[in-house]
Amino acid sequence: MGGTPELKLYNTLTREKSAFKPIDAENVRMYVCGPTVYDFAHIGNARPVIVFDVLFRLLRHVYGENHVTYARNITDVDDKINARALRDHPGLPLNEAIRAVTEKTETQFHADVAELGCLEPNVEPRATDNIQEMIEIIGKLISNGHAYVAAGEVLFDTRSMADYGQLSKRPLDEQQAGARVAVDAHKKNPGDFVLWKLSSHNEPGWESPWGRGRPGWHIECSAMSRRYLGDIFDIHGGGLDLIFPHHENEIAQSRCAHGTEVMANVWMHNGFVQVEGRKMSKSEGNFVTIHDLLHTQIFGGRKWPGEVLRLAMLMTHYREPIDFSIKRLEEAERLLAKWPATEPGDAEPDETVLNALADDLNTVAAVQALHALAQAAHTDPAAGASFAATAALLGVLPKKAEIDEAVAAAVDALVAMRLEMLKAKNFAEADKIRDELTAKGIQLKDGKDAATGERVTTWEMKR
Repeated sequence: MGGTPELKLYNTLTREKSAFKPIDAENVRMYVCGPTVYDFAHIGNARPVIVFDVLFRLLRHVYGENHVTYARNITDVDDKINARALRDHPGLPLNEAIRAVTEKTETQFHADVAELGCLEPNVEPRATDNIQEMIEIIGKLISNGHAYVAAGEVLFDTRSMADYGQLSKRPLDEQQAGARVAVDAHKKNPGDFVLWKLSSHNEPGWESPWGRGRPGWHIECSAMSRRYLGDIFDIHGGGLDLIFPHHENEIAQSRCAHGTEVMANVWMHNGFVQVEGRKMSKSEGNFVTIHDLLHTQIFGGRKWPGEVLRLAMLMTHYREPIDFSIKRLEEAERLLAKWPATEPGDAEPDETVLNALADDLNTVAAVQALHALAQAAHTDPAAGASFAATAALLGVLPKKAEIDEAVAAAVDALVAMRLEMLKAKNFAEADKIRDELTAKGIQLKDGKDAATGERVTTWEMKR
């Protein structure tokens, strides 16, 4: 791990923070539950994308870019998607209709998270491209006594797994099915959940040994994670709301189908997101999408840059609840405005920031240390190089503002005029020009030409 301290992660499965030991340091594998693409992603969806992007970046730094496999799925079959497809594309065959809905919203999701500074995962499987893998796992579960057919459906028998419920720590008698497709009253046990659900004539479906139907929600991730990461992998992530039933049932399906003791060694979950102190919902009038925040003026009467949204998320520890507010965004924006816009070079990320990130992704301490480095960077070139490398690692490197050529020419003329004022010792007029440019967000830096010794001034547009 080079100069990086030992990575420690909080594991929801064990309820403790412990040293991370990959199964294979040459191929560290992480799976994160991705979006259900029936509509634009909201700000709550953005949190796991940002959190696990930071972890992805850290793992790549520690183990090498070519030694980490990050899979994040696309859920593109779901009752909400079905309803949207029937509404928007009534003339298309059903399976084509859901594809038309999901491809559009998936494209928007990719554009939105790119503006949040998130790297693309190594693998991004779609549920509908992995139906055969789901059918195979369901067949195994039936053959080894962990699933049964009832009324044409296939359900997982929760009583067949002695230690079902380890992740959520919920007694089996309190469990409910919690699938995204309706479950009738033909289950053996209240907690049994759907693996395969029959489709009606106006619902999309695929042929299977149990009739034309569609998969339950949970089986999708079991199939996709196994296909790309194996029976057992290193890290599984998602939001706190997925612990039960989704992740609990993923574990049950995968372990019982493949005869393994675990599905993933480490389970990580980010906390809930509130908006202005309230649970986000359309009925509350505080439901905001990533796209709205980036491109409209519905939140605080203005648009917000992606790097501001990202930093605002990282200013709270990932396991804690976050109140996403205008005040928090303004705080993040003020912080970014104090950071130099520079390009990352060959410098190594700052050790203090790495220490913080290695301690269960303590981005709060990491941002504080990065800010201190930014202040030093204004006068110390070495600190500036380290700041750029560190900010790039966190995905919060300030962007240089794009400036119109005419504006740039006007600034150059004012800078030249100020130099003339300084040569003439007309310091009052020189200061006026500096103040005028500062008010426009332009920062001047005075220095000397190494060859001639004459005063030179460079400038840059601040955030």
